[in-house]
Amino acid sequence: MEFSLNSYDGALPVEVTLDEDNGRYMIRKSDTSGEYFNSPPEMVRWIRDNFKPDDFCIPAEFTQMMKSLAQFE
Repeated sequence: MEFSLNSYDGALPVEVTLDEDNGRYMIRKSDTSGEYFNSPPEMVRWIRDNFKPDDFCIPAEFTQMMKSLAQFE
């Protein structure tokens, strides 16, 4: 699963990658820094703690992504 969300704080989109086949769970933030995780639940918790819908140009896209990621909590 991959998501690309445009945020207000940078020119580049926030990229969220959850690739269970290859064990890749990562987020590239709009400032090009990143976060890497050992498991999907760890990544979803981090997203819930650090992002909110209002951080993004289209809040509904964030909400939809979180609905898709809810299965990994």
